[in-house]
Amino acid sequence: MDFSHIPVLFNETVDSLNIKSDGVYCDCTAGGGGHSKAIADKLSAKGRLIAVDRDPDAIENLRNKFASYNNVIIIKDNFSNIDKIAAELGIEGFDGIIADLGVSSHQLDTAERGFSFHNDAPLDMRMSQEGMSAADVVNTYSERDLARVISCYGEEKFAKSIARLIVQRREKEPFETTFQLVEAIKDAIPARARREGGHPARRTFQAIRIEVNGEIERLPGAVENMFSMLGVGGILSIITFHSLEDRAVKNMFKTFTEGCTCPKDFPVCVCGNTPRGRLLYKSVSPSEEELEINPRSRSARLRSIEKLK
Repeated sequence: MDFSHIPVLFNETVDSLNIKSDGVYCDCTAGGGGHSKAIADKLSAKGRLIAVDRDPDAIENLRNKFASYNNVIIIKDNFSNIDKIAAELGIEGFDGIIADLGVSSHQLDTAERGFSFHNDAPLDMRMSQEGMSAADVVNTYSERDLARVISCYGEEKFAKSIARLIVQRREKEPFETTFQLVEAIKDAIPARARREGGHPARRTFQAIRIEVNGEIERLPGAVENMFSMLGVGGILSIITFHSLEDRAVKNMFKTFTEGCTCPKDFPVCVCGNTPRGRLLYKSVSPSEEELEINPRSRSARLRSIEKLK
């Protein structure tokens, strides 16, 4: 299988982990295996890397890539279940965890997966290739729920118009392909607005993909799980690709670094709370050199935190 994927913020992410040769690490979204391989190559025979992904295509690729590695374990699962994965493997804590959020280059470039608005394909968008699809969302959600999803997750100001037209058209014929949806989106947006800000379907496709895969809804709990599974001194590094993801990660990291929560007018601390974590990378963006090589990395942000207790 040709699993093409360009790891974003590659050196920055690997360096952020400060890898110990005999440590235990987890790549929660292993995908093409770029970050995973860099970690595994730094480990001794005593070290371990757990490479996790929910996409069956990614799992097949990872098994081929790491067939000769004795210190890499491949797991098909959602990274939000990292606590259960660790328990099944007898791992009490990780020295480092990374998660590269969002859709992979392979998923975008494989037309039949239905992630891209540039290719006509079945309306799918499932990272796990299981469960509810984009077609299910478009054809069964109420107009109100469609508008909510498109507005909240796509930050699309014409969400109500798009939702209204989708509902009108699906009454005559169900949506089955990406180009059917693209056409409806274009027709629902004023001509002047269609000529501004990139492809008119980009925000709606992002929103529906996020809804299908539960990317935002499950993210705070997943970040809490990942942080809780670190050993003291362990490092969690997360790459996000849009403002909603980044905001969720930023807010969770903020809660980990909060100390005293007593009212400001208290003369002394009585709560006894101290920070659980220390920020290492507040927010790192791709360099100009990386942007030239991989334009898709433009919106990427890396945040890293060390667990203190």
